[in-house]
Amino acid sequence: MKKYRNVVVAALGIVLWAAGFWLVRADLGSTLGYVCIGLGCGIFGYGTGEMISQRALQSDPALQRQMEIAKNDERNIAIANHAKGRAFDMMTFIFGALMVSFALMGIDLAAVLLLVAAYLFVHGYALYWRLRYDKEM
Repeated sequence: MKKYRNVVVAALGIVLWAAGFWLVRADLGSTLGYVCIGLGCGIFGYGTGEMISQRALQSDPALQRQMEIAKNDERNIAIANHAKGRAFDMMTFIFGALMVSFALMGIDLAAVLLLVAAYLFVHGYALYWRLRYDKEM
């Protein structure tokens, strides 16, 4: 089954895409059709990309080994984690400014509160892991 996983994922993407177009053409008045189209395209792209990369790596075992070493290299992992930390720092200020601008523009209160809740959840999660790592190290 693992061998055909990417084919199944790509087929699922096509099915979602087709269902989305059917829902849009049926004019049911909901956004579900557009969501299905978007998800279908994304899932199809992921499955197809994985199939292409899998076939490319099958023909070149040396490249496959080199990619595996690069993926598990401690230096590359440290660089990726540092980049994630920088992106999180930037996200903090961008989402803060976005929440303030939404509140000043008079956007629906439910949308602003959902954004605030997501923002606080992410920062609470970061604080949890920060405290956990402080205890371990």
